[in-house]
Amino acid sequence: MRVAILGANGRVSNAVAGAFLAAGHDVIAVTRSGACKGLTCKVSFRAADASSAEQLIAATAGADLIFNGLNPPYDQWAAKAMPMASNVIAAAKAHGIPHLFIGNVYNFGHAIPVDAGPETRQSAETRKGRIRIEMERSFEQAARNNGVKTIILRAGDFYGTPGTGSWFDLFMIKGVDKGTFVWPGRDDIPHAFAYLPDLANAFVALAERIDGLPAFDSFTFEGHTLSGSAFKRAVEKATGRGMKLGSVPWWMFRLVSPFYGMAREVLEMRYLWNTPHSLSGGKFKALMGELSQTPADLAICNALRDQGKSIA
Repeated sequence: MRVAILGANGRVSNAVAGAFLAAGHDVIAVTRSGACKGLTCKVSFRAADASSAEQLIAATAGADLIFNGLNPPYDQWAAKAMPMASNVIAAAKAHGIPHLFIGNVYNFGHAIPVDAGPETRQSAETRKGRIRIEMERSFEQAARNNGVKTIILRAGDFYGTPGTGSWFDLFMIKGVDKGTFVWPGRDDIPHAFAYLPDLANAFVALAERIDGLPAFDSFTFEGHTLSGSAFKRAVEKATGRGMKLGSVPWWMFRLVSPFYGMAREVLEMRYLWNTPHSLSGGKFKALMGELSQTPADLAICNALRDQGKSIA
Protein backbone atom coordinates (compact mmCIF):
# COMPACT_ATOMS: atom_id res chain seq x y z
CA MET A 1 0.00 0.00 0.00
CA ARG A 2 0.97 3.65 -0.18
CA VAL A 3 0.95 5.33 3.23
CA ALA A 4 0.97 9.07 3.92
CA ILE A 5 2.99 9.67 7.09
CA LEU A 6 2.06 13.01 8.69
CA GLY A 7 4.79 14.69 10.69
CA ALA A 8 7.45 12.42 9.20
CA ASN A 9 10.27 14.37 10.85
CA GLY A 10 8.81 13.55 14.25
CA ARG A 11 10.29 10.69 16.22
CA VAL A 12 7.27 8.38 16.12
CA SER A 13 6.26 9.15 12.53
CA ASN A 14 9.81 8.71 11.28
CA ALA A 15 10.05 5.28 12.91
CA VAL A 16 6.66 4.28 11.51
CA ALA A 17 7.69 5.42 8.03
CA GLY A 18 10.80 3.28 8.26
CA ALA A 19 8.76 0.27 9.35
CA PHE A 20 6.35 0.62 6.41
CA LEU A 21 9.28 0.86 4.02
CA ALA A 22 10.94 -2.20 5.55
CA ALA A 23 7.68 -4.12 5.09
CA GLY A 24 7.67 -3.30 1.36
CA HIS A 25 5.15 -0.46 1.27
CA ASP A 26 5.50 2.97 -0.34
CA VAL A 27 5.61 6.10 1.81
CA ILE A 28 4.53 9.68 1.30
CA ALA A 29 6.52 11.65 3.89
CA VAL A 30 4.56 14.79 4.76
CA THR A 31 6.38 17.53 6.66
CA ARG A 32 6.02 21.27 6.99
CA SER A 33 9.11 21.88 4.84
CA GLY A 34 8.79 18.95 2.47
CA ALA A 35 12.19 17.67 3.60
CA CYS A 36 12.75 14.65 5.80
CA LYS A 37 15.91 12.94 7.05
CA GLY A 38 16.57 9.25 7.34
CA LEU A 39 14.12 7.95 4.74
CA THR A 40 15.14 6.48 1.40
CA CYS A 41 13.85 4.34 -1.50
CA LYS A 42 10.07 4.32 -2.01
CA VAL A 43 9.43 7.77 -0.55
CA SER A 44 7.62 10.78 -2.00
CA PHE A 45 8.44 13.96 -0.06
CA ARG A 46 5.64 16.52 0.21
CA ALA A 47 5.17 19.79 2.10
CA ALA A 48 2.02 20.68 4.04
CA ASP A 49 1.09 22.81 7.01
CA ALA A 50 -1.21 20.72 9.21
CA SER A 51 -3.16 23.85 10.13
CA SER A 52 -4.50 23.85 6.56
CA ALA A 53 -6.99 21.20 5.50
CA GLU A 54 -6.43 22.10 1.85
CA GLN A 55 -2.68 21.51 2.13
CA LEU A 56 -3.16 18.18 3.90
CA ILE A 57 -5.66 17.06 1.28
CA ALA A 58 -3.20 17.89 -1.50
CA ALA A 59 -0.24 16.28 0.30
CA THR A 60 -2.08 12.99 0.93
CA ALA A 61 -3.43 12.56 -2.61
CA GLY A 62 -2.75 9.07 -3.94
CA ALA A 63 -2.38 7.49 -0.50
CA ASP A 64 -4.22 4.35 0.58
CA LEU A 65 -3.95 5.20 4.26
CA ILE A 66 -2.92 8.09 6.55
CA PHE A 67 -0.73 7.66 9.62
CA ASN A 68 -1.30 10.61 11.93
CA GLY A 69 1.76 11.31 14.06
CA LEU A 70 1.13 15.05 14.34
CA ASN A 71 1.90 16.31 17.82
CA PRO A 72 2.25 20.04 18.51
CA PRO A 73 4.39 21.13 21.49
CA TYR A 74 2.75 20.52 24.87
CA ASP A 75 2.02 24.19 25.46
CA GLN A 76 0.32 24.52 22.04
CA TRP A 77 -2.09 21.61 22.36
CA ALA A 78 -5.06 23.77 23.38
CA ALA A 79 -4.76 25.91 20.26
CA LYS A 80 -3.59 23.38 17.66
CA ALA A 81 -4.49 19.79 18.52
CA MET A 82 -8.19 19.83 17.63
CA PRO A 83 -7.82 21.89 14.42
CA MET A 84 -5.08 19.53 13.25
CA ALA A 85 -7.26 16.52 14.03
CA SER A 86 -10.13 18.02 12.04
CA ASN A 87 -7.85 18.69 9.09
CA VAL A 88 -6.54 15.13 9.07
CA ILE A 89 -10.10 13.80 9.03
CA ALA A 90 -10.91 16.18 6.17
CA ALA A 91 -7.99 14.73 4.19
CA ALA A 92 -9.00 11.13 4.90
CA LYS A 93 -12.61 11.90 3.96
CA ALA A 94 -11.57 13.66 0.75
CA HIS A 95 -9.69 10.57 -0.44
CA GLY A 96 -11.96 7.93 1.11
CA ILE A 97 -9.06 6.33 2.99
CA PRO A 98 -8.58 5.14 6.61
CA HIS A 99 -6.59 6.84 9.33
CA LEU A 100 -4.19 5.39 11.91
CA PHE A 101 -3.64 7.43 15.07
CA ILE A 102 -1.20 7.04 17.93
CA GLY A 103 -2.92 7.38 21.30
CA ASN A 104 -1.38 7.80 24.72
CA VAL A 105 -2.29 7.08 28.34
CA TYR A 106 -3.47 10.60 29.21
CA ASN A 107 -7.07 9.58 28.50
CA PHE A 108 -7.14 7.38 31.60
CA GLY A 109 -6.51 10.22 34.04
CA HIS A 110 -5.19 9.89 37.58
CA ALA A 111 -6.90 6.53 38.10
CA ILE A 112 -4.94 4.80 35.33
CA PRO A 113 -4.61 1.18 36.42
CA VAL A 114 -2.22 -1.67 35.87
CA ASP A 115 -3.25 -3.58 32.73
CA ALA A 116 -5.27 -0.74 31.20
CA GLY A 117 -6.93 -1.68 27.94
CA PRO A 118 -9.31 -0.34 25.29
CA GLU A 119 -12.29 -0.77 27.61
CA THR A 120 -10.70 1.00 30.59
CA ARG A 121 -12.72 4.00 31.74
CA GLN A 122 -11.42 7.32 30.46
CA SER A 123 -11.33 10.39 32.67
CA ALA A 124 -10.77 14.00 31.58
CA GLU A 125 -8.96 15.14 34.73
CA THR A 126 -6.08 16.95 33.04
CA ARG A 127 -6.05 19.54 30.26
CA LYS A 128 -4.16 17.26 27.94
CA GLY A 129 -6.36 14.30 28.84
CA ARG A 130 -9.46 16.32 27.92
CA ILE A 131 -7.92 17.31 24.59
CA ARG A 132 -6.98 13.74 23.71
CA ILE A 133 -10.43 12.45 24.62
CA GLU A 134 -12.04 15.18 22.52
CA MET A 135 -9.80 14.32 19.57
CA GLU A 136 -10.65 10.64 19.74
CA ARG A 137 -14.36 11.36 20.06
CA SER A 138 -14.17 13.48 16.93
CA PHE A 139 -12.52 10.55 15.13
CA GLU A 140 -15.28 8.22 16.30
CA GLN A 141 -17.93 10.68 15.16
CA ALA A 142 -16.27 11.01 11.74
CA ALA A 143 -16.24 7.23 11.43
CA ARG A 144 -19.90 6.98 12.36
CA ASN A 145 -21.20 9.95 10.35
CA ASN A 146 -18.76 10.32 7.46
CA GLY A 147 -17.33 6.85 6.97
CA VAL A 148 -13.77 7.88 7.86
CA LYS A 149 -12.26 4.75 9.39
CA THR A 150 -9.93 5.46 12.33
CA ILE A 151 -7.88 2.90 14.24
CA ILE A 152 -6.08 4.01 17.41
CA LEU A 153 -3.09 2.26 18.95
CA ARG A 154 -2.39 3.58 22.45
CA ALA A 155 1.12 3.34 23.89
CA GLY A 156 3.14 4.37 26.93
CA ASP A 157 6.29 6.51 27.07
CA PHE A 158 8.38 5.79 24.01
CA TYR A 159 12.12 5.29 23.69
CA GLY A 160 14.51 4.12 20.99
CA THR A 161 15.77 5.53 17.65
CA PRO A 162 18.28 8.40 17.39
CA GLY A 163 15.76 11.23 17.77
CA THR A 164 15.30 13.43 20.79
CA GLY A 165 12.40 14.77 22.82
CA SER A 166 11.37 11.92 25.15
CA TRP A 167 11.81 11.38 28.88
CA PHE A 168 14.35 8.69 28.02
CA ASP A 169 16.86 10.93 26.26
CA LEU A 170 16.09 14.28 27.91
CA PHE A 171 16.30 13.03 31.49
CA MET A 172 16.72 9.33 32.16
CA ILE A 173 19.97 8.62 30.31
CA LYS A 174 21.37 12.13 29.87
CA GLY A 175 24.06 11.54 32.50
CA VAL A 176 24.66 7.84 31.88
CA ASP A 177 28.21 8.33 30.60
CA LYS A 178 28.97 10.05 33.90
CA GLY A 179 27.43 7.23 35.90
CA THR A 180 23.99 8.70 36.67
CA PHE A 181 20.59 7.32 35.74
CA VAL A 182 17.61 9.59 36.39
CA TRP A 183 14.10 8.43 37.28
CA PRO A 184 11.31 11.03 37.44
CA GLY A 185 9.26 9.49 40.27
CA ARG A 186 8.91 6.40 42.46
CA ASP A 187 11.34 3.76 41.30
CA ASP A 188 9.42 0.79 42.78
CA ILE A 189 6.23 0.90 40.67
CA PRO A 190 5.43 -0.27 37.11
CA HIS A 191 5.44 2.26 34.29
CA ALA A 192 4.34 1.70 30.67
CA PHE A 193 6.96 2.07 27.93
CA ALA A 194 6.96 1.51 24.18
CA TYR A 195 10.13 0.67 22.27
CA LEU A 196 9.62 2.65 19.07
CA PRO A 197 10.80 0.05 16.52
CA ASP A 198 8.34 -2.48 18.01
CA LEU A 199 5.53 0.09 18.15
CA ALA A 200 6.17 1.04 14.52
CA ASN A 201 5.93 -2.61 13.45
CA ALA A 202 2.64 -2.90 15.33
CA PHE A 203 1.22 -0.04 13.26
CA VAL A 204 2.27 -1.80 10.07
CA ALA A 205 0.52 -4.96 11.25
CA LEU A 206 -2.68 -3.01 11.95
CA ALA A 207 -2.51 -1.30 8.56
CA GLU A 208 -2.19 -4.64 6.80
CA ARG A 209 -5.35 -5.87 8.56
CA ILE A 210 -7.28 -2.61 8.42
CA ASP A 211 -9.85 -3.74 5.84
CA GLY A 212 -11.21 -6.26 8.32
CA LEU A 213 -11.50 -3.82 11.23
CA PRO A 214 -14.56 -1.80 12.29
CA ALA A 215 -15.00 1.81 11.22
CA PHE A 216 -13.65 2.91 14.59
CA ASP A 217 -11.56 0.79 16.91
CA SER A 218 -8.77 1.13 19.46
CA PHE A 219 -6.02 -1.08 20.81
CA THR A 220 -3.42 -0.78 23.54
CA PHE A 221 0.24 -1.62 22.94
CA GLU A 222 1.67 -3.70 25.77
CA GLY A 223 5.27 -2.69 25.21
CA HIS A 224 7.56 -2.98 28.21
CA THR A 225 6.38 -2.50 31.78
CA LEU A 226 9.34 -1.47 33.92
CA SER A 227 9.93 0.06 37.31
CA GLY A 228 12.69 2.58 37.77
CA SER A 229 14.80 -0.04 39.53
CA ALA A 230 14.37 -2.51 36.67
CA PHE A 231 15.16 0.13 34.07
CA LYS A 232 18.28 1.15 35.99
CA ARG A 233 19.47 -2.47 36.15
CA ALA A 234 19.02 -2.80 32.39
CA VAL A 235 21.03 0.38 31.81
CA GLU A 236 23.77 -0.91 34.12
CA LYS A 237 23.84 -4.21 32.26
CA ALA A 238 24.09 -2.46 28.89
CA THR A 239 26.81 -0.04 29.95
CA GLY A 240 28.72 -2.45 32.16
CA ARG A 241 28.87 0.02 35.05
CA GLY A 242 26.95 0.84 38.19
CA MET A 243 24.69 3.88 38.13
CA LYS A 244 23.91 6.46 40.77
CA LEU A 245 20.16 7.11 40.90
CA GLY A 246 19.26 10.72 40.20
CA SER A 247 15.91 12.50 40.23
CA VAL A 248 14.15 15.15 38.15
CA PRO A 249 14.36 18.68 39.69
CA TRP A 250 10.60 19.13 39.96
CA TRP A 251 11.14 22.16 42.21
CA MET A 252 12.66 23.93 39.23
CA PHE A 253 9.60 23.18 37.08
CA ARG A 254 7.37 24.62 39.82
CA LEU A 255 9.59 27.68 40.15
CA VAL A 256 9.43 28.62 36.48
CA SER A 257 5.91 27.37 35.73
CA PRO A 258 4.22 30.79 36.27
CA PHE A 259 6.35 32.17 33.42
CA TYR A 260 7.03 29.12 31.25
CA GLY A 261 4.07 27.28 29.76
CA MET A 262 5.98 24.11 28.93
CA ALA A 263 6.94 23.66 32.59
CA ARG A 264 3.27 23.87 33.62
CA GLU A 265 2.33 21.24 31.06
CA VAL A 266 5.06 18.84 32.19
CA LEU A 267 4.09 19.28 35.84
CA GLU A 268 0.50 18.36 35.04
CA MET A 269 1.60 14.88 33.94
CA ARG A 270 3.97 14.22 36.83
CA TYR A 271 1.40 11.89 38.43
CA LEU A 272 2.19 9.20 35.84
CA TRP A 273 5.60 8.69 37.45
CA ASN A 274 4.02 8.04 40.85
CA THR A 275 1.01 5.96 39.75
CA PRO A 276 1.49 2.24 39.00
CA HIS A 277 0.25 1.53 35.50
CA SER A 278 0.73 -0.68 32.48
CA LEU A 279 -1.06 -1.46 29.21
CA SER A 280 -2.66 -4.72 28.18
CA GLY A 281 -1.87 -6.17 24.78
CA GLY A 282 -4.67 -8.73 24.96
CA LYS A 283 -6.97 -7.29 22.30
CA PHE A 284 -4.09 -6.63 19.91
CA LYS A 285 -2.73 -10.16 20.33
CA ALA A 286 -6.18 -11.66 19.82
CA LEU A 287 -6.27 -10.02 16.38
CA MET A 288 -2.62 -10.28 15.35
CA GLY A 289 -1.25 -13.20 17.32
CA GLU A 290 2.13 -12.83 18.96
CA LEU A 291 4.19 -10.26 17.06
CA SER A 292 7.93 -10.36 17.58
CA GLN A 293 8.91 -7.95 20.36
CA THR A 294 12.42 -6.90 21.35
CA PRO A 295 13.30 -8.04 24.90
CA ALA A 296 13.52 -5.07 27.25
CA ASP A 297 17.25 -5.48 28.02
CA LEU A 298 18.12 -5.54 24.32
CA ALA A 299 15.75 -2.67 23.51
CA ILE A 300 17.31 -0.49 26.20
CA CYS A 301 20.81 -1.39 24.98
CA ASN A 302 19.83 -0.48 21.42
CA ALA A 303 18.22 2.76 22.58
CA LEU A 304 21.34 3.76 24.50
CA ARG A 305 23.46 3.08 21.42
CA ASP A 306 21.04 5.14 19.29
CA GLN A 307 21.68 8.06 21.63
CA GLY A 308 25.44 7.71 21.32
CA LYS A 309 26.00 6.30 24.81
CA SER A 310 28.90 3.98 25.59
CA ILE A 311 27.87 0.32 25.61
CA ALA A 312 29.83 -2.49 27.24
